[in-house]
Amino acid sequence: MQPNSSASNVTVVARSPGLRSGEVEVVVTLPTYKRPEQVLATLQSVIGQRTTRLFAVIVMENDAEWHAGADAVAPLFENGTAPGLLVIAHDRGNCCAYNAGWTTALAEFPGLRSILVIDDDEIAGPDWLETMCRSAETLAADIVGGPQVPVFHEPGHEHWAEHPVFAPPYRETGVVPALYSSGNLLVARRVLDAMPRPFLDLSFNFTGGGDSDFLSRAAMRGFTLGWCAQAPVRETVPARRLEPDWIRSRSLREGALSTRVEKRRRGSSFAARMRVAAKSLALLAASPVRGTIRFARTGSVANGLYPFYVAVGRLLAEFGYVNEQYRQAEKN
Repeated sequence: MQPNSSASNVTVVARSPGLRSGEVEVVVTLPTYKRPEQVLATLQSVIGQRTTRLFAVIVMENDAEWHAGADAVAPLFENGTAPGLLVIAHDRGNCCAYNAGWTTALAEFPGLRSILVIDDDEIAGPDWLETMCRSAETLAADIVGGPQVPVFHEPGHEHWAEHPVFAPPYRETGVVPALYSSGNLLVARRVLDAMPRPFLDLSFNFTGGGDSDFLSRAAMRGFTLGWCAQAPVRETVPARRLEPDWIRSRSLREGALSTRVEKRRRGSSFAARMRVAAKSLALLAASPVRGTIRFARTGSVANGLYPFYVAVGRLLAEFGYVNEQYRQAEKN
């Protein structure tokens, strides 16, 4: 795999022949790290989209040393099966990979109207792209999120789909007050043109939450957020993500990240910091009642403990707690 162009931190290693860059209006960005088989399956699901919109794909390989994912998908770009670009994002970290893809899309496709995002452990249905784009138009939304439906390999694990770390935040299509994940996302170009660069804050590179922070800042700038329940992607859930330690760590992390994002939104004044801390304490005080209600509704102890772990995570963030769960992303 030989590079054909490069920048200081992004190298283009494959470009599909005959790419009509000036006519592309939608770009799907697909970050990958040490998941060659999965990214190949994800890319194939994107290639098979049913739409009349001219779209391209940018795969961002974030393992510059071994680049197994790039090696797996390069032939599809080189022979034109996949329309678009394969790039190496040399700077490690989730946020760096996203920033590399979005910046490349803006630079390479002057007619770009929207960017879609899908992760390398997800599979898109054949109408995913068209449904997301139509929802953005119907809702007059600048950013649209969609469900990430968990796919469990072991029989009997389906009940985990109702746990908050897996369940979607909304059930119905419409305008929403907040979005939290980039795993299934559409972002209009006007948002990227207005937001400062780098788009995702690099301080979230290995903790996660850079997407949630970006979405929060975009909402603060007045951009409209929407939800499309009819455009799910299927997300592979490894068995390790059902272990109690992983569920607990993810719940604590979600609490800690909510504190970090909220502090950025409210500002750094003493009064603002006190409001965030007071909210965390209130959530901790309410967690036994909220947890009991969850347990009664689901019969799941893990589900019932979730409000407690989130509240504890929020408070731990006040003392500098950071869980770099993506430092070794292949083990996440």
